[in-house]
Amino acid sequence: MASYEFLAGSYDALTTDVGYGHWADYLERHFQKAAIPVHTVLDLACGTGSLTWELARRGYEMIGVDRSEEMLAAAQEKGMEETVDIPPLFLHQSMEKLDLYGTIDACVCCLDSVNYVTRPALLERAFQRVHLFLMPKGLFVFDINTPEKLQGLDGQVFLDETEDVYCVWRAEYSKRRRVCTYAMDLFQRTESGLWERGEELHEEYAYTPQELEEMLRRVGFTHIRQYGERVMRPPRSGEARIFFTARKD
Repeated sequence: MASYEFLAGSYDALTTDVGYGHWADYLERHFQKAAIPVHTVLDLACGTGSLTWELARRGYEMIGVDRSEEMLAAAQEKGMEETVDIPPLFLHQSMEKLDLYGTIDACVCCLDSVNYVTRPALLERAFQRVHLFLMPKGLFVFDINTPEKLQGLDGQVFLDETEDVYCVWRAEYSKRRRVCTYAMDLFQRTESGLWERGEELHEEYAYTPQELEEMLRRVGFTHIRQYGERVMRPPRSGEARIFFTARKD
């Protein structure tokens, strides 16, 4: 079972509650605090490009990178409905193999995409690549699902449905692997009215904030800060999501 090959066509319908405008508002608060003006932004692990396009509408020159061709195809299709001065550039790449045509002022990696890199060595390599392409004093912003949240999902079963999509997913947490696995059964209504069934497997690694700070420092980042879920204060005990900011000097 592969991640996002089948889900890509229904991802937006199943995530209408994300509120990308609120995410963009929060990112802009960090952009405004940045050491340099932020114009060119990389959306790393951009998925179907909802946040990429939201920031493009706000005037940022956007680059969207994702390893899923199906998700990128959905992101590209949104361009037919958008009228922005500079449409985003979408690239098919893995985080650890990031290769851009020039420098960026900021990089964002949202919706716990960092957790999806289940090998710490590959994540550190991805951080290195981000650091390489950032301008001096450039900003890196990302968020994670905390280990406490991922452990708490163990044994949980969830149901998401719309008129044309039905998704059941089960979560299992392995203490040995430090990985939360989501097994998804999806049913999508086709144009003929029939239902098509698909399966996907997703995994998230339980990184501790301390581990991530050490990785960031090793690859050269400075001014590393942690924040609670979409707030401008340090995280409190028990928060399910933590945001990080770091800077390249």
